[in-house]
Amino acid sequence: MKQTLKFFALILSIILTSCTGKIENQTKEQASSLPNIVIIYLDDLGYGDVGAYGSTELKTPNIDKLANGGIRFTNGYATSATCTPSRYALLTGVYPWRNENAKILPGTAPLLIDTAQITIPKMLKTKGYHTGIVGKWHLGLGSGNVNWNQHISPGPNEVGFDEAYIMAATQDRVPTVYIDNGEVANLDPTDSILVSYQQNFEGEPTGKDNPELLKMKWHHGHNNSIVNGIPRIGFMKGGKAALWKDEEMADNFLQKAIEYVDMHKKKPFFLYYAMQQPHVPRTPNPRFVGKSGLGPRGDAIVEADWCIGEFVKKLETEGLLENTIIILSSDNGPVLNDGYYDDAVEKLGNHTPWGPFRGGKYSLFEAGTRVPFITYWKGKIEPATSNALVSQVDLLSSLANLVESDISTEDSEAMLDVFLGKSDKGRDNLILEATSRTAFREGDWVLIPPYNGAAINKFVNIELGNSNEFQLYNLKEDKGQEHNLAATEKEKLDEMLQKFLKIRGESYKNNSELELK
Repeated sequence: MKQTLKFFALILSIILTSCTGKIENQTKEQASSLPNIVIIYLDDLGYGDVGAYGSTELKTPNIDKLANGGIRFTNGYATSATCTPSRYALLTGVYPWRNENAKILPGTAPLLIDTAQITIPKMLKTKGYHTGIVGKWHLGLGSGNVNWNQHISPGPNEVGFDEAYIMAATQDRVPTVYIDNGEVANLDPTDSILVSYQQNFEGEPTGKDNPELLKMKWHHGHNNSIVNGIPRIGFMKGGKAALWKDEEMADNFLQKAIEYVDMHKKKPFFLYYAMQQPHVPRTPNPRFVGKSGLGPRGDAIVEADWCIGEFVKKLETEGLLENTIIILSSDNGPVLNDGYYDDAVEKLGNHTPWGPFRGGKYSLFEAGTRVPFITYWKGKIEPATSNALVSQVDLLSSLANLVESDISTEDSEAMLDVFLGKSDKGRDNLILEATSRTAFREGDWVLIPPYNGAAINKFVNIELGNSNEFQLYNLKEDKGQEHNLAATEKEKLDEMLQKFLKIRGESYKNNSELELK
């Protein structure tokens, strides 16, 4: 009897081992069949800054190669005309206006994304992906009282990224250090970092009080602590060994992105490559100075284009390009003078960063949120131009479809076939945002509700879209939004307003931070 039981136990063990092996093999096979996913996200790159989108004065051959070899979207949008809200929406699949704290954050802000919230990297991890971010974060860190000399948490690692090599906020904000998986890189423990956005530290020079120490002059808002001869937003002391060198930032992030591919090329990976160009301060490596003829802003875009070319070349060299989908876009529209004197205005010449549109960064007009938007997958996506209406908020649900995940959000629409060029039917409508004000696009029409406030931001010289009247534009006939049809198309205006209110709600009046007339 005992021998019989042992025999059956042996057979059962063999069967279970065989089944387990098959399941493991199926899981491995499924993982190996999944494509790598790369999001290349530029900072303040305008629709008209790219050759494939009409630029004739500024050359971007590597971005053009992706655009001409993939889907070039002409109606692709960031959700917001400023950085933090757009980055929030991209990663979470949630409109930023649903989170009252999703505004341009200081470098000391707490983590904006709830650690329980679904994100693209979290979703992809459920399918076996390794996930990484290299570059600009600007979504807050910690609980709002960060000790920069200890492990910093929560941050990117706690919202789904296995690896994170970032700058906390922006290049023009302190702290001006890299953070590697929650630790300040190259920090000397005997030289503690102190950061404040309220007051300076005793004895520390500032851009306002010590202009003789500057190699880049501030124009507005950037006159606090000086790092590498550049005045910043906010005050910082210490951490000398950890301070970044601005002119080396692009090379550093590129190298980290390449290292990430080297380390994780044997299994499916997701890399969010969040570039800093052409955000201020524009500090291209000396190799690129003068290359564009348009000053530091143009040179920074040329530098970014080169970095993209080198990164794509790495994928090709490793034999990964045919199994990698690349999504390239920008967090918002362009701005010229955004805080420093750097000849962006003076050397503009015939270049039009905003393309055929009105406005720019901070604006509810089209150039604030309509940005370059490209999907590329060698051998899988047939080159085409698409007029489909798409938004970065749709990436979460669309990528979930790609990897056969059922995860989605209310705001993120599954547009996988559109992103792969198999369909030209995009969104029906979209809420657009600029500094807490919102507008509504449906079909060829855009509705901008009335907002009080300045019509033009006097510092950056960009029209904000504010008016004491409703604005209604037909973009098919009037890309430049020169003819307000609200008075003559009252039926259309009412139809658009009702649809806008159904999604956005009456609270948009309060969240605008402006009195609605």
